[in-house]
Amino acid sequence: MKIFQQGLRLQARRRGFHIITHEVEHALPQLAEIRMGICQVFIQHTSASLCINENADPTVRQDFEMYFNKAVPENDPDYIHDYEGSDDMPAHLKAAMLGCSITIPIRNGRLALGTWQGIYLCEHRNHGGQRSIMITAWGE
Repeated sequence: MKIFQQGLRLQARRRGFHIITHEVEHALPQLAEIRMGICQVFIQHTSASLCINENADPTVRQDFEMYFNKAVPENDPDYIHDYEGSDDMPAHLKAAMLGCSITIPIRNGRLALGTWQGIYLCEHRNHGGQRSIMITAWGE
């Protein structure tokens, strides 16, 4: 059994859904040493999230942003947690809906994503800043 772990600091991105698959793969070159295993990617924040979805057509990511903005609107007068800005509480809710980690099989030294799948950084703040991710891979 081999176990590898690496932190990754992502550059600040604008609000939206961003493909980070290559950054994750590049951060952990030891993936190549695992024939069969699991990779967990975990974001260390409460106002951004991770998910896996369409990696080819950018309109999918635009539609994700549109949907979540409709589902979790800003400036809701019922929010109590509002002192960090109008995008903060909605960002926490969106992050809770999508989650803070993803798990991907490793096969023959590569992430076994489907043909049209990519890892998304889901940035829910207008000015979220840099984001920290922890990548852990294990297997044989």
